Amino acid sequence: MPINIPKQLPAREILEKENIFIMDTDRANMQDIRPLNILILNLMPEKEKTEAHLMRLLGNTPLQVNVSLMYTATYESKNVSRSHLEQFYTTFEEVKNRRYDGLIITGAPVEQIAFESVSYWEELQSIMDWAKTNVTSTLHICWGAQAALYHYYGIGKYGLPQKCSGIYKHSVTDPTVKLLRGFDEEFYAPHSRHTDVSNEEIEANEEVTLLALSPEAGAFLMISKDERNIMMTGHFEYDTHTLAEEYNRDMAKGLEAQVPVNYFPDDNPANRPVNRWRSHAHLLFSNWLNYYVYQETPYEWN
Repeated sequence: MPINIPKQLPAREILEKENIFIMDTDRANMQDIRPLNILILNLMPEKEKTEAHLMRLLGNTPLQVNVSLMYTATYESKNVSRSHLEQFYTTFEEVKNRRYDGLIITGAPVEQIAFESVSYWEELQSIMDWAKTNVTSTLHICWGAQAALYHYYGIGKYGLPQKCSGIYKHSVTDPTVKLLRGFDEEFYAPHSRHTDVSNEEIEANEEVTLLALSPEAGAFLMISKDERNIMMTGHFEYDTHTLAEEYNRDMAKGLEAQVPVNYFPDDNPANRPVNRWRSHAHLLFSNWLNYYVYQETPYEWN
């Protein structure tokens, strides 16, 4: 089934070239099915790239998905035009009286700042509290995962001596969990962050279950006891070249950027990276949409 997005959204052209199944609202309305309504709180600076990353994965399941985009009203991104936000995005104030089947909260380049010092922290807290009653399931990514662990469960983050950047091998801790159905016992996933969370704190918290971890990159996937919150500290949504773009950006700024681990062949940035996480990324999003959204959400919200 397709993903339903606006005709003029720039990500649409990218997805069409990749033969991702998408449709417009007119055709979607003719189908006699109940689509899933997914809200994406996009906290990433390059919003158009993140839109394409996430919609690529949301559009590869048997379910029809309507996607809405939201940004924080208390902080205006400097890397996207105001006209793009006004045309394709909404604010929390505009949607707080609605119900959604699923919510995605992305990462953000603020991980080295204390949560309470982030300009939109209070707004994000309001959104996460609202999601308890207005959203069936929420997927939190990277800093969004750390924010959820801190806000809901009191699990903080700590700084790393150097950036965790690269493709890391992970082990599944419980293959019977629905989110990991079809996963190999070991799989690869991208990480890109300066902070981490404590495995010990997660394992000691009765409200959170650790599902997958890496010896080098730490905890990767966690799920709340009620299965309504899923936290992913890495970036399954990244495409093949995203880490290379981040590395080249940092080098151009004169930063002491380290070559992403296990990413470029022979660790040579001149070589084209090979994608080793795409199939598991699609599987994770498919499992989330099916088992935690579609199978759990009411046909009619009331």
